[in-house]
Amino acid sequence: MNPRLAIGIDIGGTKVAGGVVDVDGLVTHRARRDTPHRSKSPSVVEGTIVEVVAELMQVAGPENVAAVGIGAAGFVAADRATVVFAPHLSWRHEPLQEALQKRVAVPIFVDNDANAAAWAEWKFGAARGETHVMMITLGTGIGGGILVNGSVQRGRFGIAGEFGHMQVVPGGHRCECGNRGCWEQYASGNALVREARSLFSANSPIASDLLDRAEGIVGNLTGPLITQAARDGDPTARELLAEIGNWLGVGIANLAAAFDPGMFVIGGGVSAAGELLLTSARETFKRQLAGRGYRPEARIVAAQLGNDAGLIGAADLARYSTEQQTD
Repeated sequence: MNPRLAIGIDIGGTKVAGGVVDVDGLVTHRARRDTPHRSKSPSVVEGTIVEVVAELMQVAGPENVAAVGIGAAGFVAADRATVVFAPHLSWRHEPLQEALQKRVAVPIFVDNDANAAAWAEWKFGAARGETHVMMITLGTGIGGGILVNGSVQRGRFGIAGEFGHMQVVPGGHRCECGNRGCWEQYASGNALVREARSLFSANSPIASDLLDRAEGIVGNLTGPLITQAARDGDPTARELLAEIGNWLGVGIANLAAAFDPGMFVIGGGVSAAGELLLTSARETFKRQLAGRGYRPEARIVAAQLGNDAGLIGAADLARYSTEQQTD
């Protein structure tokens, strides 16, 4: 028997989302749990992952599942087994693959969640047919993946693509990674919410409509709420998204200078804003690009697979890796 299904797990700062994925990249079954608070031990998060995997194995049938792929929001070592550092979780040199393999019967592979999303978009989504792809995931922070000629580029130590921690503002906002002025402090979901809340703290009248949507409670203000307000025409919400888009364009221009890809695929939760975000990103990219007017410009496109990209890619990479090992 040649199992055709794989399980993908996408671990973020707020959720553990899983799915059973077939060879065409279609999610046939789903499961989800909230990510335990970061103060909890790594074993609690791992227990949550095992719960999701067990639920999915039961509905898919263990005999039909070739492998489990874990997409982790953190620095994953070249061994695709160890999470070296996770800014939004409590993992530090965590032997995640070993810990999970003791409790799961099929092969497990660990990868960075943005690497997994990049693979999924290249194989099944917006980047099909492109040889040089850079994936940027905008969520709680910023993740990134690099794919060249169908191969994920993980770097010498496995940690390539951590674009969110490029410094763009010396001495800027403190980042959870420990440095200041990281890109994700200016172009992520956290940045969007922080800027909106700062308007409230300043008692700015232009934020009154947003505050009404949040029922007068600053803590109720979230990225999805701001995005919906922008879609509904709220000028302040649109301005906030455009500002995030500007910072996104600055970082993309820097990445283009360094890597010269053919396409940037923008995914993650914040990308749900669509053109409200991408229009300003493209405009800033054109203004900031080195050699502008004399060089080809990479396309900047929205991801097609939405929030499923990470789990689809994690599953398909795990299946692919299992096949490579048996060839």
